[in-house]
Amino acid sequence: MTEFLKGLFLTLLSEKCYDEYFNKYNFLDVPCFKSTLSKGLGIGIIAGSILVKVPQILKILSSKSAEGINIYGVYLEIFAITANFAYSYIMGFPFSAWGEGTFLAVQTAIIAVLVLHYGGSPAKATLFLATYVGLVSILISGYTPIPLLWNMQAFNVPIILLAKSIQVLTNYKNGSTGQLSAVTCFLLLGGSIARIFTSVQETGDSIIILTYCVSTIANGALVLQLFWYWNVGKPNKNVNKKKKKRT
Repeated sequence: MTEFLKGLFLTLLSEKCYDEYFNKYNFLDVPCFKSTLSKGLGIGIIAGSILVKVPQILKILSSKSAEGINIYGVYLEIFAITANFAYSYIMGFPFSAWGEGTFLAVQTAIIAVLVLHYGGSPAKATLFLATYVGLVSILISGYTPIPLLWNMQAFNVPIILLAKSIQVLTNYKNGSTGQLSAVTCFLLLGGSIARIFTSVQETGDSIIILTYCVSTIANGALVLQLFWYWNVGKPNKNVNKKKKKRT
């Protein structure tokens, strides 16, 4: 039983921190506190990422429409997510530092397929999915040069800004956030903020840290738009309901 509990604690703690906490009873060790907090946040982010874009997917499916979602913004976002987890995987960073990328990539790919499908291009949706699976297989195969993966990761900074800017401009032109899910946007903002801390603690990779800083700013812009356009369309719906009652 003791060994089982130790193994359980070691999923969050390093051997050094386990020794500090349970052998030396030094619960005020600052480096261990930061390390444990980072691990816990990382695991929490990964757990949350399993469902983070499901509200967006369900919203598209229920309305049978992807109105307001810019497919080019989705393409750029999936490139950024894929570059991040492929680079992190090949570099051997802890899974707790990047694991959510795998789940986000799958969900973002599903969103891209749905946007193409409901946009009247089911053939393009199938082609996109097949191409994406093939590219991911190549990137994580170990045969892709590390400098190329690093450049892809570095390219994430302008890519994320461009992807989110496209969506922000689309919302501005439409005067609403369309089928964007508020839950998904809030979760993405919270996750990117937490990832700044975990990246500093677990990778120390400056390009990854910068990427999450930029991602936080970009996700924050979308969240601000959600608040700005929160009641857009509701007055019109109420007016329509009143007209129907009169007739």
